[in-house]
Amino acid sequence: MLAIKLAYRNLVGAGLRTWLNVIVLAFVLFMIIWHYGILDGWNEQANRDMQAWEVGNGQYWQENYDPYDFFTLEDSHAKIPVTLQNATIEGVVTPILLTQASVYPDGRIQSMLLKGINPDQKVIAIPSAELNIKSETMPAGSPPVGRTGHEIPAVIGKRMAKNCKLKVGDITTIRWRDINGTFDAAEVKIVNVFDCNVPSIDAGQMYIHIKILQEMMQAPNEATLFVIGEDHEMSEDISGWVYKEFDFLMTEMNEMMKMKKVGGSFMYFILMLLAMLAIFDTQVLSIFRRQKEIGTYIAMGMTRRQVVSLFTVEGAMHAILAVIFIGIVGTPLLIWLMSIGMTMPAGTDDMGIAIAETIYPVYGAGLIIGTSLLIFIITLIVSYLPARKISKMKPTDAIKGKIQ
Repeated sequence: MLAIKLAYRNLVGAGLRTWLNVIVLAFVLFMIIWHYGILDGWNEQANRDMQAWEVGNGQYWQENYDPYDFFTLEDSHAKIPVTLQNATIEGVVTPILLTQASVYPDGRIQSMLLKGINPDQKVIAIPSAELNIKSETMPAGSPPVGRTGHEIPAVIGKRMAKNCKLKVGDITTIRWRDINGTFDAAEVKIVNVFDCNVPSIDAGQMYIHIKILQEMMQAPNEATLFVIGEDHEMSEDISGWVYKEFDFLMTEMNEMMKMKKVGGSFMYFILMLLAMLAIFDTQVLSIFRRQKEIGTYIAMGMTRRQVVSLFTVEGAMHAILAVIFIGIVGTPLLIWLMSIGMTMPAGTDDMGIAIAETIYPVYGAGLIIGTSLLIFIITLIVSYLPARKISKMKPTDAIKGKIQ
């Protein structure tokens, strides 16, 4: 207790020098918490958006399906098994059929991924219900969907609409190849353009009724993958289908977040190094200028170890004061930043990764406590290193102000 009281008095007596060190440490602490809070918020938003729009609570892939190899799409479809058929009726999963296709907006050609989806599904957030809307050119009594003589209702995302210069109500031509290798073409009508933060279900993709796509591909009652609802659990083995759990489907996103944190740590290492250098220099200068005081402490009966502890605690208290300073001044600022979020610059939605227009930071207790402890421990070590010199001082020389 005595060392803490003396250390506090010495720090207060140092005046501006103390507060400069405290502000530098507080700035480093604030920047680390804010930056990692942004990354944690981004990761949380991305996981939530990808679960709602794309991956659900897991998926079943046809055994030949590889999302990174378009050449597998020709063989990556199979009859829907009874188990998954029943789960679809119950609303637990939804089937999706995939094939390569081309779209011809305004006479231009662009490759795309054509996806068949159930209009009645509630598993993912894609507005597939719009696919049940009849085309205006269909006569009364026509079925809600069809392909011969009428446009096929289609849904696309904002990125696809931007790249193809399409909007709701536009009619364009698509071409595809069925499972026998025969090419065919039809007209589609854009009935909805949805906005989402997940480019992997938007860019270069078009959604139509799964029954129509099965007919177009001559693959009745077949699918490429099944998405499991986020509120459901289903992981049983099904012959010909491979179960992919949620964590596996989010691996790429989570690994990217880890790399972002590693990249950011280099900048904070430099900031931390500068802050620790300031603390180290302050301690060295303090020991140099206060040798008579050190000699007096030893002459009055304090052991060298106690004096070393005093100067070590004095240096470490910079970190404690920095934490208190952040608690008083930084907390309202962090809360304000959490409420308004960080608006991402234009063009970030074309990077191919799930990212919202505004990212709201998340400050977990582990992040705040861990960062504060890290700075305290490093400051403690840096304060101890120059204080070791005291153990080699002779009281008589120290009182005289002689440097050993």
